[in-house]
Amino acid sequence: MRADKRKVVLVGTGMVGMSYAYCLLNQTACDELVLIDVDKRKAEGEAMDLNHGLAFSASNMKIYAGDYGDCKDADIVVICAGVAQKPGETRLDLLKRNAQVFKSIVDPVAESGFNGIFLVATNPVDIMTQITCELSGFNPRRVLGTGTALDTARLRYLLGEYLEVDPRNVHAYVIGEHGDSEFVPWSQAMIATKPVLTLCKESGQGQPELCCNRLEEMEKEVRGAAYRIIEAKKATYYGIGMAMTRITKAIFGDEHSVLTVSAMLRGEYGQRDVFIGVPCIINQNGVQKVLTLSLTDEETEKLAKSCDTLRESFQGVL
Repeated sequence: MRADKRKVVLVGTGMVGMSYAYCLLNQTACDELVLIDVDKRKAEGEAMDLNHGLAFSASNMKIYAGDYGDCKDADIVVICAGVAQKPGETRLDLLKRNAQVFKSIVDPVAESGFNGIFLVATNPVDIMTQITCELSGFNPRRVLGTGTALDTARLRYLLGEYLEVDPRNVHAYVIGEHGDSEFVPWSQAMIATKPVLTLCKESGQGQPELCCNRLEEMEKEVRGAAYRIIEAKKATYYGIGMAMTRITKAIFGDEHSVLTVSAMLRGEYGQRDVFIGVPCIINQNGVQKVLTLSLTDEETEKLAKSCDTLRESFQGVL
């Protein structure tokens, strides 16, 4: 990856894509941003709008509407294109509609000579990431999805609020499908280096069950957060835009940061050939390594069921 220019091509200028673009601009996360959309005029308008804010930003970004030929020398191609999730519709219900959209995107990106990293945000993100990998023929380590990064952030916010701790000092993860079968491996949840379950027993005032019940409620709240937001405001976009920016910065900064992205398992957790949200070490090459957590037998079984759900959904798509 070049150090002199950090180039991102964004495909899809809907609310998610533009929340990401706006966040990139405000965090000075890249040097060049290309917007691609089936509606070229919209992409041009969005580029103009962002450019008009450059005078108020610390960024020196070059922002413009382009086409797939611009992917040739890009470092990251981010895919946010796809049909919107409807109220009450599960992420998996979106699969067949969005699979067709991706066929019209990945092929021209690959044909441009692009040799960077794919970052996928379109739902159902785990399956769409696998579709991107299959269509592109890229090494799976250079194709990743947003996975459960936002779910993990939601969990840390709620857990920090409940235990009155800064969320940045909460080390807990949501893993599995970014959807209905995701779960929290509470055995691995920590405040600093102290297990959350131990903390609950100590602070439960003789009622540790009360804490455990709240943790279960919290997990359900995280799992259903997107549905509640969609019901209230039709779509979710700010949180995921910030999550995508965080992943982008980890790649450009060669940070080796641990983020819960959608990555292919190749023997980890006893699973293979499935993209799913798990903690991974992210650097300039994409997914350097899947970080295997020491799950309990029950948690390992939950992850296996989530993998099976995704495998069943992916069958026959391509």
